[in-house]
Amino acid sequence: MTTPGGVDESGPPAATGLPPDVPPSGITATGVTRRFRSVQALQGVDLMAPPGAITALVGPNGSGKTTLMLVLASLLRPDAGSVRIAGADPAQDPAAVRRHTGWMPDTLGVWDALTAREILEMMGRLYGLDRDVARSRAGQLLEWQELSTLADEPARVLSRGQQQRLSLARAVIHEPQVLLLDEPASGLDPGSRLRLRDDLRQMAAAGRTILVSSHVLSELDEMADLAVFMQDGRTVGVEDLGSDGATGGRYLITALDVCDLLTVLERYSVAYRRQPGRRQDSVSVEVNSADEAADLLSTLVGEGVRVVAFTPEASRLETAYLELDRMRSVAPDAPGAGLDDVDRADADRTDGGADGGASRASWRTDRREDR
Repeated sequence: MTTPGGVDESGPPAATGLPPDVPPSGITATGVTRRFRSVQALQGVDLMAPPGAITALVGPNGSGKTTLMLVLASLLRPDAGSVRIAGADPAQDPAAVRRHTGWMPDTLGVWDALTAREILEMMGRLYGLDRDVARSRAGQLLEWQELSTLADEPARVLSRGQQQRLSLARAVIHEPQVLLLDEPASGLDPGSRLRLRDDLRQMAAAGRTILVSSHVLSELDEMADLAVFMQDGRTVGVEDLGSDGATGGRYLITALDVCDLLTVLERYSVAYRRQPGRRQDSVSVEVNSADEAADLLSTLVGEGVRVVAFTPEASRLETAYLELDRMRSVAPDAPGAGLDDVDRADADRTDGGADGGASRASWRTDRREDR
């Protein structure tokens, strides 16, 4: 949908289009370290965020996410290591990095005397936009973020969610190729969070590089293509969240008649779990892959079970996180072992109850012999 002013409401409005000399827009960091007196905040961090994708930076509070984001944004010099943002080194050429990077900190940091419109116009001027272009661009972005009615109010009176939306508009005022977003969904209501997800997906589809940090898995799972896990100042894992066939794990099955469901599961020796507090018509099962999940669903329907829901218990990101945590628990002395502080309340819901049945894989062989 397009407004009379020419603003495409499905994504951020473009003022001028991309200049022909824009460098490669990816992010790379190799062996990055940073110490604050006695605290080693970053310990050899490696990271790559490609253009055209949203990369999630995942870790508990204190894992080094914000410190790394400040290094990438050219606001903090690393003690060692190599960083390239859109082809430029933020330590050696911060001006080049800032030309092509939009930075959204976890809080807006407003000037008490300035209105929302004035903040955007001033930021546009600081990035080198002509006065008239900066004014026009500010108006477009205020409309894009549905802040036009508050444009001439002091930014300090905006709600937390409104300030976050203004902060995103400020980050894209100069049409950057790289976006660094620190806890961007903090304070947003559900509708604004969905809008943020759609806005970021639109920008990624246009070829931007987007790095988003958060300790709330559910926020990141709504938007991320890749995940980089951090713990104690180190990168401890990388996961491609968009890869096919990676949806193994626990599934919740709901049927109109749970007795029919249990009978078929037991007939095919499928291990299941009845969880306290769950609806009595639902059970949880574990599968190894998306193919295995599809075969199980086909088996249940073929046996006459009236299945009304068959969904993963944990999201893609939660599943990747839990698998990484499980693997690291095998080597408890490894850096980052025991990633316990990340907000994963939804993931923890898979605990509890007892398994019923035997080998979960046997139904696959039995079912295929029936074909």
